[in-house]
Amino acid sequence: MIKPDQIGVVFDLDGVLVDSHDQHHEAWQRLGTEIGKEISDAQFAESFGMRNEMCIPHVFHWADPEDKAAIQDLGNRKEVHYREILSGEKIDPLPGVIEFTQMLQKAGIPGSVGSSTSVLNIELCLRATGLDSFFGKNITGAEDVDRGKPAPDVFLKAAEKINRMPFNCLVIEDAHVGVEAGIAAGMKVLAVTTTHAAETFEGKPNRIVDTLAEIQLADIFAFFA
Repeated sequence: MIKPDQIGVVFDLDGVLVDSHDQHHEAWQRLGTEIGKEISDAQFAESFGMRNEMCIPHVFHWADPEDKAAIQDLGNRKEVHYREILSGEKIDPLPGVIEFTQMLQKAGIPGSVGSSTSVLNIELCLRATGLDSFFGKNITGAEDVDRGKPAPDVFLKAAEKINRMPFNCLVIEDAHVGVEAGIAAGMKVLAVTTTHAAETFEGKPNRIVDTLAEIQLADIFAFFA
C-alpha cells in the first residue's frame, strides 16, 4: 500500500484554492475597454484555466498568434488590472480548503501549486489567504514552463518541487484544460465543480466533488489503491 511520504497533491489555483473568477473577468473587461475590444461570457468561460498566450489570440482574437510582443503586452496589462482589483478586496479560500490542507499537513503529504497564472498572482493569493504557510515555495506559474495546459508541463514541474513521481500525485482542478493536463501528466485527477458542472467533464476525472470538504484522507489513499 502506498505511504503518505510517497503521495503528493498538486493544486490549481483559481477555482480550487480561491475563487477569483469575477476578478479575472473584470480585469479582462477593463483591458477590453482600454483597447476597444469586447469579450463575451462564452469566450471568458472557454478561456478559464488557459494561459494568456493561448486565450488572447485563439479565444479572444485580440492579437495575431504570431505577434508575440503584442500578446505579451496585453497579458501583462491584464495581470496589472487583476492585481489592482485583488489588492482592494478580501480573498477567502474556497470551502473546505483550509481543513483539507491541514489534513494533508498532519498526514505528511506535501502540496504544490501548478497554475496557468503568473507567480506574482499565485503569491498574492496565497499570502492573502494564509495558504503560503502550507505551500511555501512549492509554486509553479505560467512563466516557469514553455507550454500551458492542456499540456502537462506545469503539473510535472509542480510535482518535481515536492519530489514526487507523477503517478503518485493527485491533481485537483476545476477547468477542462486542467483536467486534460492532469491526465496527460499521468496523475490521478479530482475535479471540483466551482467553474463547470459535473456533467461537462464527460467522466474524465477519477472523481468529481462540489468542494474539498467532501474528501477525507482515506479517499486520497483510495486514488492509489
